[in-house]
Amino acid sequence: MTKLSVNINKIATLRNARGGNVPDLLQVAKDIQKFGAQGITIHPRPDERHVRYQDARDLKSIVYTEFNIEGNPQHNFIDLVLECKPTQVTLVPDAIGAITSSAGWDTIKHQAYLTEVIQEFQRNGIRTSIFVDPILEMVEGAKATGADRIELYTEEFAHQYGLGNLNGIEPYTKAAILANDLNLGINAGHDLSLDNIKFFKENIPGLLEVSIGHALISEALYLGLDNVVNMYLQKMK
Repeated sequence: MTKLSVNINKIATLRNARGGNVPDLLQVAKDIQKFGAQGITIHPRPDERHVRYQDARDLKSIVYTEFNIEGNPQHNFIDLVLECKPTQVTLVPDAIGAITSSAGWDTIKHQAYLTEVIQEFQRNGIRTSIFVDPILEMVEGAKATGADRIELYTEEFAHQYGLGNLNGIEPYTKAAILANDLNLGINAGHDLSLDNIKFFKENIPGLLEVSIGHALISEALYLGLDNVVNMYLQKMK
């Protein structure tokens, strides 16, 4: 079964809107795991507008499933990951001030840099994943860096699926087939939801993990967090 890692950035955004500690990010992480999710994802950004660097440190002792930290591997981020030693680090080429992730890595142009960073994380026992678009050359470039996994950037799939264009899955299926051939693990994330997750999972061979935050937390406003987590788990069996 594909693992569900819940991105809790939106919980931190809500907390930060009023100051204080409501909702309690650590308690939510505990509850999400209790409800059945197999991982917790955070994506701390330099301005700490949602998840803060200290949150990552505090979550280290809370997350007993898989802990995934996403971000652009700048110096402060690298230091944070090496301090926290999560299960996995996902490298995302975010621009400073970006509202959300908007593209995967050019794994050819940035191959030397990514290789250096990945080697440092792997020396510390941290599984590495690279955020990529479903472009075969970028998947091959990810393999050349020595990464353990790729994370397919699924915004375009979700957009096409919402328009009723089921053929939008084809580049992702081809990228997954190549990744399997290259012995690269496959994760996925961005705009996956209860509406599209089953179709996506059924068409991506070897899908190991999805990271879902915005849609899942939004759906939980209506359906409840426990219920939504288990709805995803059912759809990914």
